[in-house]
Amino acid sequence: MTLLSRLRSAFSGSIFSGRLSPAQDRRRAEPSANPNAEAFLTFAGTGEVVQAESILQAEGLDARVMAPPATLRTGCDMVIVTSLMHAFRAVSILKAYQLTPLQMTPVGEDLLEPVSLFQHKDFGDWLMVRAANMKITVEKASGRIVNVSGGGCPDVPYLAAQLIGKNIYETDSDRKDGQTLCGYALHLAAQELRRVQKSAGG
Repeated sequence: MTLLSRLRSAFSGSIFSGRLSPAQDRRRAEPSANPNAEAFLTFAGTGEVVQAESILQAEGLDARVMAPPATLRTGCDMVIVTSLMHAFRAVSILKAYQLTPLQMTPVGEDLLEPVSLFQHKDFGDWLMVRAANMKITVEKASGRIVNVSGGGCPDVPYLAAQLIGKNIYETDSDRKDGQTLCGYALHLAAQELRRVQKSAGG
């Protein structure tokens, strides 16, 4: 039995097995030889997700934020995705920081795929990216930020004032000025917008 097979078997009988149907549990226990297999960690709140991402990346693990599949939305609307090979190490590291995930689930089953945190909306001359509850829109030709909206946190008006009118590539106010979960979501949306603009040659 390969290491990945043992990991999947361990998941199926662990405290992290989650609220799944018997069919989902059977599929999850099937061995996989995919060296790129991933697992995702769910948490009770978005603040814990943000903290977990920062801790795991600081420890050198690949960790990124995505949205959970609908069947596992037991806490917040974000999960941490990491390598299946390093999932137990990730949990061990987080526990040392008093941060315990609600569930740890292998990625791959039909109903257990985390989904992108981002939504894109093309308005012709403008492009909007949404991450969680925050949206940022740029003029595609110039990269100028024309709108910031969403949230409900007290720093959103300040962040909008700092960003609107500036070029998406020439400001990092979304990263250094955000103090709330809205600010964090706005930072993620701005990162995604830069990536999309760059890949489109903008």
